[in-house]
Amino acid sequence: MGEWVGVAIALVSSCLGGTAAAITRYLAGNTDPITLAILRWAIGFCCVLPAALLLKARWPQQRDLPAVAALGFCFFGVFFVLYNIAMSYTTAARASLALATLPLHTMVVGAILGIEPLTKRKSIGVCVAVLGVAAALATGLSAAPPGAWRGELIMTAAVLCMAFYNVWSRPFIQRSSALGFLTVGIGTGAAALILVGLSTGSVAALSQFSPPQWIAGIYLGVAGGALAFILWVLALERASPTRVANTMTVNPLAAGLLATQLVGEPITPNLVLGLVAVFAGIWIATSEVRKPA
Repeated sequence: MGEWVGVAIALVSSCLGGTAAAITRYLAGNTDPITLAILRWAIGFCCVLPAALLLKARWPQQRDLPAVAALGFCFFGVFFVLYNIAMSYTTAARASLALATLPLHTMVVGAILGIEPLTKRKSIGVCVAVLGVAAALATGLSAAPPGAWRGELIMTAAVLCMAFYNVWSRPFIQRSSALGFLTVGIGTGAAALILVGLSTGSVAALSQFSPPQWIAGIYLGVAGGALAFILWVLALERASPTRVANTMTVNPLAAGLLATQLVGEPITPNLVLGLVAVFAGIWIATSEVRKPA
């Protein structure tokens, strides 16, 4: 039951992440990837820190701080800059489909590091979901923006950062708390992004934002940043990394539905078929019955 609760929490987080993908696509044409990442995680940190202090979150142990900070830099810094670059090349739905390869990355990384063993049913579920993603991207390539494959390739490479984050996070979360771990990670990523932004002029670009862009940016930081990742680390605390990562495959549905309203991106038949395969994969991978000890 605990794992099912974790999967349910991760599904909500992934839906919020999908809407954030559409918002990112909406803003990507008017700003650079570093500015977008600063906006998301500076606002996200301003939401998460008061919550952590108010709820008296248990902070990472001193010996864990360097590793937790490094994970935060790689994920909230490096991953999201690559994520924003990918969004500038392709549609929100297609980029989210590429992001949905996260379960495969997480499963492989977990197996290589000896943290989470593979099972036959779990492997079949993840493969069904990922093959659905691959088929949807391949069959819809002719209708994609020029050079869309670059964005999807960048997104697939970036997902490797998130896979390591998922697999390595759980022991640090268990030794502290989900909220304390997240706050340190977001704070490290946001601080690094702001330093880079100050040196490149990306921070100054925020002064040119219009009211609609600020509304979108605040949503990106509050819902797509703070809330989505509070739920994500809560899910990692309760369920295995692969099962949590497998919920990422609902991300394209939320992204596609919102992107049709914001930027007029169509939901194509190949996307729908890909999502059917994705949901089938989620059910297969998360419905495995544990054998009694």
